[in-house]
Amino acid sequence: MESLRMIENWPVPTAAAAVVRADGGVAGSHGPVDHRFPLASVTKPLAAYAALVAYEEGAIELDEPAGPAGATVRHLLAHTSGLAFDEHRVMAPPGERRLYSNAGFEVLGDHIAKATDIPFAEYLRQAVLEPLGMTSTSLEGSPAKDGVSTVADLARFAAELQAPRLLDVRTVAEATAVVHPGLKGVLPGYGHQVPNDWGLGVEIRDGKSPHWTGRNSSPRTFGHFGQSGTFLWVDPQARAACVALTDRAFGPWAVEVWPVFTDAVLAELALGR
Repeated sequence: MESLRMIENWPVPTAAAAVVRADGGVAGSHGPVDHRFPLASVTKPLAAYAALVAYEEGAIELDEPAGPAGATVRHLLAHTSGLAFDEHRVMAPPGERRLYSNAGFEVLGDHIAKATDIPFAEYLRQAVLEPLGMTSTSLEGSPAKDGVSTVADLARFAAELQAPRLLDVRTVAEATAVVHPGLKGVLPGYGHQVPNDWGLGVEIRDGKSPHWTGRNSSPRTFGHFGQSGTFLWVDPQARAACVALTDRAFGPWAVEVWPVFTDAVLAELALGR
């Protein structure tokens, strides 16, 4: 795909990207796809997927208590537990505000580790990474932000998100639909969003503006970006997903180039139908 060559002009030392079709085929890739990059918050969809495997295995329930009083696993996954961004401090009652929370995912990791009697990083490896052949991916700390992976590995995960093998398709549909609709919140790097819609561990694009995806991304687009200059989105309408990893921290450069890049990818996909 010619559009992927746009990453050569990004103001970053290293970048790699790939597009994965809904059938799991790689439509194109560019850059060092086997280079390991810190994922930052693109770790969260991986952690969430492991949580959903634990749910389907019967180790946890989505609506069982977890985290602050009154909160559940579902609240933690949807950033509605009321926990603060990066500290284990309650800022609001569960379900009332969309408070983006690394702490919530850390509580979630601890909860699953206790329920399964397996350290969360190891559970993630056994439940998600190993079955998908993501041999270059590891969790090296917080389930919220300390994943390390490659474009080649995340392309496998992007294929799984579009045609699930590890989870029931109904579970993935629930995870990629809005949880607690209508809540206000802050999208890190983009300010207040009304509504600030999320699923279970993934952000839902809907009509958010400004946004890190493209102007022409469908409202059903879901995914995540990371402060290490990384993103993964799935656009069900386009029947494709895109992964881009860099080694430059998120900032104004990303706000400028990511949406243009995504729109170019979507345009090329539409031409190829």
